[in-house]
Amino acid sequence: MLALFIAACAVWLQLGLAQSSGSCPAVTQHLTDPPYENFFYSDCNSDTQVVVTSPLPDSNLSIIGPRLVVAWPAGNSGICTFFQPQNGANGSLAIELVNSTIGTPLAPVFRNASDSDYPVVGVQGVLAFNSSATLTIPILGSIRTIRDFTEGPSLLRPVIQDAVNVTRFNGTGASFSRLWLDNVTTTTFTMMPSSNTQTNITIDSRNKTISFGAGFYIFSASFNYPQLTQLAPDQVLNTASQSLIEQQPDQTTSLSFLSYTEKLLAGAWRFLTYFGRDSMISALLLEPVLSQGNGSATEAVIGAVLERINRTDGSVCHEETIGDYATYLNLEENITSTDPGFTYPMIDTDFYLPVLMQQYFNSSPDRVQPLLSRKAGTVDPENANLTYANLTLINAEKIMNITAPFARNQTIGNLLHLKEGEIVGQWRDSTYGLGGGQIPFDVNTALVPAALRAIAQLARSGVYPNNTRVNTTAWRTLADTNAQVWEEKTLQFFESNITADEARDRLQNFVDTATFFNGPTNDSSLPEDGNITSYAIALQGYNNLSSVDVLHSDTAFRLFFLNASSSSPEAEAQETRFINATADSLVRPFPAGLLTPQSMVVANPALSGSDVLTENFTNAAYHGTVVWSFQLAMMAKGLERQLARCNSTKYVAPNTTQVPQWCDDETVEPNVRRAYNALWDSIENNAAQLQSEVWSWTYNNDTDTYTTTPLGALPPPPGVSSGTESNVRQLWSLTFLSVTRDASLANDDS
Repeated sequence: MLALFIAACAVWLQLGLAQSSGSCPAVTQHLTDPPYENFFYSDCNSDTQVVVTSPLPDSNLSIIGPRLVVAWPAGNSGICTFFQPQNGANGSLAIELVNSTIGTPLAPVFRNASDSDYPVVGVQGVLAFNSSATLTIPILGSIRTIRDFTEGPSLLRPVIQDAVNVTRFNGTGASFSRLWLDNVTTTTFTMMPSSNTQTNITIDSRNKTISFGAGFYIFSASFNYPQLTQLAPDQVLNTASQSLIEQQPDQTTSLSFLSYTEKLLAGAWRFLTYFGRDSMISALLLEPVLSQGNGSATEAVIGAVLERINRTDGSVCHEETIGDYATYLNLEENITSTDPGFTYPMIDTDFYLPVLMQQYFNSSPDRVQPLLSRKAGTVDPENANLTYANLTLINAEKIMNITAPFARNQTIGNLLHLKEGEIVGQWRDSTYGLGGGQIPFDVNTALVPAALRAIAQLARSGVYPNNTRVNTTAWRTLADTNAQVWEEKTLQFFESNITADEARDRLQNFVDTATFFNGPTNDSSLPEDGNITSYAIALQGYNNLSSVDVLHSDTAFRLFFLNASSSSPEAEAQETRFINATADSLVRPFPAGLLTPQSMVVANPALSGSDVLTENFTNAAYHGTVVWSFQLAMMAKGLERQLARCNSTKYVAPNTTQVPQWCDDETVEPNVRRAYNALWDSIENNAAQLQSEVWSWTYNNDTDTYTTTPLGALPPPPGVSSGTESNVRQLWSLTFLSVTRDASLANDDS
């Protein structure tokens, strides 16, 4: 079974580094996710992740092959080497990273370089090969370059690849090296026989390949580049949460690996860099345990976001491009520079910032002035001479401006659309993530009103000073007024209803036609008659679909970010329908709902009645019928927050003392409670997967069983060039450190 068995250890070692100024305490971790083995090594000099991929007997060999990845957070840099058997059949070659006198299994590389301002750092260890092999493709420099090859159409750029040199090393070994485009940094990968010292590695310098026999080989991976400053577990967590270091050593170690004073990183290994959305969602979910104050993890997140804001329009940066890949992109524009690049294609990321800042300043009001008075420009030179307060205001002003038209006139045209020419714009940022939709559910029904509510509170607390351009005093009431409109007037555009009979017909057609599921329809979970209510994941989709009517988990954004206080009976009834429909999607088993044995999938096209949506939202699609850990955490916390509103002594909703009407409904409130507990049961049943980015499943009709399957081990859906490999650790997948089950919300009949 390809279930994700997490075997984690975090042990502190004292390693003497002869060539360094002293000794460095090191932390190591091993996470297994067959066919991927992940090893982490950090000390005071550098941080490294090593991923060894070795095919399993049932692996799809067109996707999974022998491979070594070395990834560094500094510069989002790395090395990737692909291997194939010299003489055996495809799939016969197995590789393994083993314990040795070199390391257990990794040891540091550190040496001062006379020709560099930075020391050469990295890792070394021993690889075992069960048969003779050829290293076919070496990629050295940037993780983005590696991803262009592994996730794209096997893309290798000559200006990068032609600079790789392979030479003889230490008599019997081989060395691959590449001088970066900055003409300063060099990445080096070496291999040499270990116990099989009589074996020579054969070098083909023209093809830049090497061949060697079975046995053990010492490898070394290193580079000279400025490093980040890692936050130790006790620095990432607040004082009240220090016990988690002993209680959850694997998760807190992983959180530390992704946390630095400069920024928090999105995921290991594919996203070892800044992603604005990921870091802010993580900080919001981790708030009860995350450190606060000067030099804290929370301020690392907020500071990283503010540093990268586009000063011209207030947009929050989605992703940064740094290191060798930044130099490459600059050269593509005929610019000789190593300056980083920043992308702003998303429409959702802007709205998380005021929500996060309001949450932080509410708990730490003494940090308002120290944080906002900081000068920007250390990351993005364009923001020099601006303070964090200036950038905060620019972002809020953008949000107030772009949301005003809908507040005045509630038309579909005034809802927020993806940017011109973009097919992505929120967290479902893959080709079919929104089914081609241009008007996403989460942004319009949840993030906009949440951000407006936060702006109102920040304005009332004096965070936005008045200036000659904008009257921020008016925001104290105007932002709340506009938020109410967005809360109450957006759901109607996404709501759809079909009869129970039509739903049964669509379920049967889905089972008959879907290529990835041929099990029971589970239509017995539907009501005998009446309507089935659901909410489109987006509007204006591919194939001229007016709405992308797949069941989805983005309802969690509204539950988590809003209290959705209603000002009229119609709005109250609408909110009742919404939360009941959300609960229904969780208590009904797939394909009638979202819940599978592998937990809640983030999309389900079974009730759409659309063949094209069924083809696009598969169990192999990055945002298809697959499970995302952070969505589980957000849905669980969102349901908890909504149920807490039913107990006025336990929860007082901001801006209202109103208890929602659905709390007194003898059908709806128990249904929401059942959904909360069904979700938590599934979360606990899949505890082994929770810290990974995303996982999938396969279904066997003969045995009526689901099997947990790494997403990267499945062939991609039609029209997608390659599958998507999941990160074994994702920042927002570590939020179960703070999101825990509320036992007081157990079902009344349990």
